[in-house]
Amino acid sequence: MPLIAFSGNRFLAEEALRDTLAARGLSVRDLPRLAGEEVTAGNVGPLLAPSLFGDGGLVVDLAGVKPDKALLELLASAPVTVAVLDETAPATRVKLYEARGEHHPSPAPQKTGDVAGWVAQRARKTGLKLDRDAALYLAEVFGPDLTGIAGELNKLALLDPPLTAERVRQVVGREPPGDSFAMLGAATTGRPGEAVTQLRRLLASGEDPFKLMGAVVWQYSLVARCVALTQEEGRVTEQVAAQRLGVKPYPAKKALEVARRLNEGKIRAHLARILDADLAMKRGLDPAVTLERLIVQLSV
Repeated sequence: MPLIAFSGNRFLAEEALRDTLAARGLSVRDLPRLAGEEVTAGNVGPLLAPSLFGDGGLVVDLAGVKPDKALLELLASAPVTVAVLDETAPATRVKLYEARGEHHPSPAPQKTGDVAGWVAQRARKTGLKLDRDAALYLAEVFGPDLTGIAGELNKLALLDPPLTAERVRQVVGREPPGDSFAMLGAATTGRPGEAVTQLRRLLASGEDPFKLMGAVVWQYSLVARCVALTQEEGRVTEQVAAQRLGVKPYPAKKALEVARRLNEGKIRAHLARILDADLAMKRGLDPAVTLERLIVQLSV
């Protein structure tokens, strides 16, 4: 009988496990399941005997478990179907799963755009008419928490379409976390209201004001270097900027977007305001108020 392993995002792996077993006539609810400290050779062995009605089965959850070779060999040679949930399976275990049975990886989407794509795809699969912006809103609010998103989609299925972003926002009732690059982008394009909203979301989510100031200093140093880079070489791509600045493409891209709206005079003035705000916070002025005042000043 096969050893079937499922790795990757826990929500997706659990779902793949249920669907795969169901396709083979097995219900997860009817199978014994071992997890954590229960996963020992002594506990596993008695559960690997076929039932009176044919093939039995067992679900083994390896979360927090470091299985030894003996245990893995016991699972791989079982006379019944063994489904192993192994979220972070190392390469050595993946090779064993593939050699002795099946391996079903379920990598999780991480970037907001990828999560939004997953949301839209899942909505279509279930016949839910979800607006594109609504899918993006859920991705921004929940990030890679697919379990939370699936729960919200189940609630939204009870509503009549159309499911616009505004309708979904009213039902979910959560604000997306702030984005420091979006905050700076709004500030440098003269949108202080949006910039302050991003700042307040960041603070409300528990971000430390001094760490936020550190992020602003780091990001604006990238922006300043991008301004200098574009003055020297004209329009540059994010790949070139990333290479010259020694950062990953995403922060380079965001820094370039801000830099294209500024000139040397403005960047110098902004850097001076950032320095003043940093000193004010270190001298004991209210950090949240100081940050908010700085963001408004950067919007001028």
